[in-house]
Amino acid sequence: MRHYFYGFPVSVMKEFFATCPKGLENLLADELTTLGAEQVRETVAGVHFKGELAIGYKACLWSRFASRIVLVLSEFQMNDDLDLYLGAHTIPWEEHFSGTATIAVDFTGTNASIRNTQYGALKIKDAIVDRFTKRGHVRPDVDKKSPDIRIMAHLGKGKANITLDLSGPALHQRFYRQGTGEAPLKENLAAAMIARSGWAGEPMMDPMCGSGTLLIEAAFIAGDMAPALRRERFGFDRWLQHDSELWQSLMMEAQVRAKRGMQRCEVKLFGCDADSRVLLKARDNAKAAGVAHLITFKQADATALENPLPMAAEGETRQVGMLISNPPYGERLGEFPALLEVHQALGDALRRSFQGWKVSILSASPELLSCLRLRADKQYRLFNGALECQLRNYQIALDSVASQKEVAQDFANRLRKNLKALEKWAKKENLDCYRLYDADLPEYNAAIDRYQDYLVVQEYAAPKDIPAQKTRQRLLDMVQAAIKVTGMDGEKVILKVRERQEGKQQYQKLGEEQHRIEVQEYGARLWVNLYDYLDTGLFLDHRQTRRMLGQMAKGKRFLNLFAYTGSATVHAGLGGASETTTVDMSRTYLNWAQDNMRLNSLVGRQHKFVQADCLKWLSEADEQFDLIFIDPPTFSNSKRMDESFDVQRDHLLLMQHLKRLLAQGGTLVFSNNKRHFKMDLAGLEAIGLKAQNITGKTRPKDFERNQHIHNCWIITHAEAQG
Repeated sequence: MRHYFYGFPVSVMKEFFATCPKGLENLLADELTTLGAEQVRETVAGVHFKGELAIGYKACLWSRFASRIVLVLSEFQMNDDLDLYLGAHTIPWEEHFSGTATIAVDFTGTNASIRNTQYGALKIKDAIVDRFTKRGHVRPDVDKKSPDIRIMAHLGKGKANITLDLSGPALHQRFYRQGTGEAPLKENLAAAMIARSGWAGEPMMDPMCGSGTLLIEAAFIAGDMAPALRRERFGFDRWLQHDSELWQSLMMEAQVRAKRGMQRCEVKLFGCDADSRVLLKARDNAKAAGVAHLITFKQADATALENPLPMAAEGETRQVGMLISNPPYGERLGEFPALLEVHQALGDALRRSFQGWKVSILSASPELLSCLRLRADKQYRLFNGALECQLRNYQIALDSVASQKEVAQDFANRLRKNLKALEKWAKKENLDCYRLYDADLPEYNAAIDRYQDYLVVQEYAAPKDIPAQKTRQRLLDMVQAAIKVTGMDGEKVILKVRERQEGKQQYQKLGEEQHRIEVQEYGARLWVNLYDYLDTGLFLDHRQTRRMLGQMAKGKRFLNLFAYTGSATVHAGLGGASETTTVDMSRTYLNWAQDNMRLNSLVGRQHKFVQADCLKWLSEADEQFDLIFIDPPTFSNSKRMDESFDVQRDHLLLMQHLKRLLAQGGTLVFSNNKRHFKMDLAGLEAIGLKAQNITGKTRPKDFERNQHIHNCWIITHAEAQG
């Protein structure tokens, strides 16, 4: 609707508001100013501006950064729901849409009277319907999913602000997506990345392009294509004040600009991705967007990145470009090792093959960005949804080289030394798994275990006085160095964070990967789970103890208490035990123990499995055993146990019960992980038992560096040793 005075069109200023992701406000404000907006004012996640209707239309058509453009209808003081109803009722809705249009009301904000957003939306809807009804008009129907008219209201600081959405579907939707990769980048954030990178039309590459969003947005910019040009529906289509003539003229202008822009556009855009299926979607998206001729896609791994531009002729300088990307950040800690490897390799590739290029990388992880080993020239704070990210801009020096000082060099040297000493030993011993490193250097406070071609990195809790950022960076440096020293695939490095803990905490569940691998230990085949728990199902420090039990077990009745996954029972069974009884309170671990036994063809009635509170079972059992192994927790206070257990406090009572089950001439192997544990030798003697400390014999070569990893004792009836 145009306004005229004596036959001449009159300029009518309207108030608008543009929403955007946080971090884009400044870009959006500059863009709106360029489009002709006046009184532009930034706020959090949006920009206020004024202008004629044409400015609102241009914002809908041309804004690369906005999420929505809304027309401000009213703002008023609001204390309660009655104020909201009356304020909404005074708006001349019949001037904006007819009763045959469908509507939806979106409401944000609460106060003491409006306690949920649905109630706020309902009060506005009631006010609209009542106004139409009282004036004898047909009342509009509600369509929450796809309304003709969307009203948006916000309550904040005692004021209600009611607007009419001009956008329709959110403006970040460009309607060229035919399919997306796993975590598609929103188009307005992609446009912001390009703007913040300083890209000026030079050759551009995205080495992890996914669905191609960054490249397509760059093509739109280079080809002067309005981002909403392909859109078929806007929020103002059924708006009574919509000026279709004005809108059509703006659309025709945009179409002409796009046609001319694309004809003269010679920009070179390159996209790579390791996933061929995702690349197919990217090609489809580029085709749907009308820019496929500008983009060259190639299946390639970012860790083996090559410069797409041709080598320069002799005496000439090779052309340089811009690399922009949004690599995966990893939502879970366990995903980090592979991502560290990717970022480290990407940094090496940039220094090796992209000298002179500008680089702009978006990530939610400063630690991953640090793995690039590049110095940022600029840094911007952006938000990918609710996730705070950093966009860092780099300049690759012309004389940059890929080789740099080794990450965590002291740690890497120690790990290399340990690996050299242990690798041959493990092969000779026929071992698939062993400890490579156990906090040998205090500043690198973690344990690293090898399971075939997997590495498990377990971080110990750092002292409280060390900043969390410093601790995390050291951990990631360790992982980087471990991957390089061992040559392991980053996908097979599992990262866990743990405290030096006691008791039941060791059984805490981490995930649901259900990924088990089979390992071998002195001829025993065992299942381990490297992902789902803090521990893997195999305590490596007890390897020699298990071997010893196997050597002692022939023809004997064997009892395994606090059995965990039953690996000691497997060794006893393979050693020729006549009977085995495996007791644990956890059904999960007892099932695991049965799986381990089946894996070694140890099946039959002679192998019993008992799910029970081990202490209670011990106090009630009356069977006799020739060989008993017990490795109780240092402390336990499980909900399923009647009382707490402390191994230092309660070990003598434990021995009294065990003596009853230990056959004459039998042997009890008792182990625990209590640091500085003191055996009550006098108390043992008083109940007719004797103990021999065999800790030194049961500590494996890979645990020689940790004198307190466990302590182990052989206990027998006193008369048997007399």
